[in-house]
Amino acid sequence: MPERPPDPALEHETNEWMKWGLLIMVVMVLIFPIYRIYEPNSRADARAVQEASLVAQGGGIYNLNCSSCHGVTGEGGIGPALNSQQFLASALDEQINSLIAVGVPGSQMSAYSLDFGGPLTSEQIEAITAFLRAWEEDAPDFPNWRDPLGLLEGTG
Repeated sequence: MPERPPDPALEHETNEWMKWGLLIMVVMVLIFPIYRIYEPNSRADARAVQEASLVAQGGGIYNLNCSSCHGVTGEGGIGPALNSQQFLASALDEQINSLIAVGVPGSQMSAYSLDFGGPLTSEQIEAITAFLRAWEEDAPDFPNWRDPLGLLEGTG
């Protein structure tokens, strides 16, 4: 097959595309470090907004489903005090989610998960847990958090 004769217009066009490609590549290489600097802050801000939304949602769900037994501010009642330093320090989020979802056999704490016949989705249960965690910073020291009314003292 015979070799094509050089085409100066094609060669010029190809070189122009290569220059633009190189320029775009250089711009991307320069933008990437800037992105790496600003992106963590954007993610942290988005995470804070999401957490605040989850806490607000959890507060409403808590008031409807939990406050009658655990108190409006988690101070306890016929149910344990949930705003206690001792409770919040000893329970992991997964444990709190599980207690809400499955309930506590032999107690008045019934299952609240849809999977166990309750009214709440797993997202709503996580929102309640986020709401309880929001109390952690200002939680009172309350060692008797399991029995805030002293109802269990005489039983044995």
